Amino acid sequence: MEQTANQFLGREPVGRLMKKYAVPCIISLLVGALYNIVDQIFIANASYLGSYGNAANTVVFPLTVIALAIAVMIGDGCCAFVSLSLGKGEPDMAKKSVGSSVLMTIISSLILCAVYLIFSDGIIAMFGGTVNEETFLHSKEYFFYISLGIPFYMFGQAMNPVIRADGSPKFAMISTLAGAVLNMILDPIFIFALRWGMMGAAVATVIGQIVTAVLAVWYLCNMKMVKPARADFKPQSIIIRKTLTLGLTSFLSQISLVAAMAAINNMIRKYGAMDSIFGQEQYAQIPMAVVGIVMKFFQIVISIVVGMAAGCIPIVGFNMGAGLKYRVRELFTKLLIAEAAVGAVGLIFVEFFPKQLIGIFGAANESSYYTDFAVHAFRIYLCMMIFACVNKACFIFLQAMGKAVESTALSMIREIVFGVGFALLLPMFFGLDGVLYSMPVSDILTFAVTLFLIVRTYKQLRTDRKDQPVSSSQTVSKASV
Repeated sequence: MEQTANQFLGREPVGRLMKKYAVPCIISLLVGALYNIVDQIFIANASYLGSYGNAANTVVFPLTVIALAIAVMIGDGCCAFVSLSLGKGEPDMAKKSVGSSVLMTIISSLILCAVYLIFSDGIIAMFGGTVNEETFLHSKEYFFYISLGIPFYMFGQAMNPVIRADGSPKFAMISTLAGAVLNMILDPIFIFALRWGMMGAAVATVIGQIVTAVLAVWYLCNMKMVKPARADFKPQSIIIRKTLTLGLTSFLSQISLVAAMAAINNMIRKYGAMDSIFGQEQYAQIPMAVVGIVMKFFQIVISIVVGMAAGCIPIVGFNMGAGLKYRVRELFTKLLIAEAAVGAVGLIFVEFFPKQLIGIFGAANESSYYTDFAVHAFRIYLCMMIFACVNKACFIFLQAMGKAVESTALSMIREIVFGVGFALLLPMFFGLDGVLYSMPVSDILTFAVTLFLIVRTYKQLRTDRKDQPVSSSQTVSKASV
């Protein structure tokens, strides 16, 4: 019965399905990204925090990404597993995947929370928090309260794709939106009215994350198509292994970003100290604060890109499971065009309006060195944004098709081999600018590999016209096989 309820994924026009699933997913991810970005905006505009608070936010940000990496590995893997299972007519397997995913999320979030609280000083130092004493103190305060919210954050993020796979993308969007809106309301109260500083920004974030987690729990108790029983919440190694394999690309794309950010933050600290301006104590935090802001803008763009691609996972998974390759091919074409368009719009912003972008993050309260370096960073670091968007879309689409090996390999090449490698190598020749060059060089080289995989994927999805259904009834019949 559950499988019949999902038949519209193999019947409705691909463009309509893409809009139905991608838009809520985009909004959900944008809202999720806004948690940290909103914190940084309010922190930057608080004169008593300024660039020191901004730098602290940049230090802690990759540590929240680690939590996100684990959450999306479980959630996206479950989403892909559920969609493929329903497409094959195996609803019982889908239920077991949901149960196992809930259990994995709870256990892993509690372990990560404990690690963060116990080893906080060493972890902060590892991500460049010792650039100066003021930045370290702000980082430590912010990190402590963010760590307390890790279990709620991970649960909400992991269950979001599971809710989408159950056919409720709008609820997934609303649950994330509710928490983010509350965060936006509380941030100015805690930071400006109560002057709680970094603690205020973190507490506002955690309260919002709790709201999202509570809504996710409510939905799990009222699922529509995949309704796991108590027995489905028992760990089963085969289900867990398959779920994590399908979600591995999502994990690597996030965790490798952490590795790249750790390398970048430490190279900024090292080569910034050699700069005639940023080597001075009062300006030492500026490069780290600025690069963090540039990354936050890129995160907004990537949230749209990933949202479009991840939103299509249930559609791709169901149609691949049902053998409707021509629909998957059509979806792939539409997705690549849309992702390139998003990258083009983002590129226009960073190349023509960098001063306006940095102005949002408290440039008026800082020295001219802050603005000048920010304009320079925006224009160099993100100049190959179109390639970056297409690369990311290809990672996720291959994952949705069940091609975990190709997707994982491509993600690893981009984020570890190129992302970390060039972040460490190029500063040796170009100093602080070498950190900025590492991003576009990595995206260009990755696109060369991506292009090869795109062509190969099209060949694999090619079908004869006689294999394509000519009517809705035929489509349903084929999807039911």
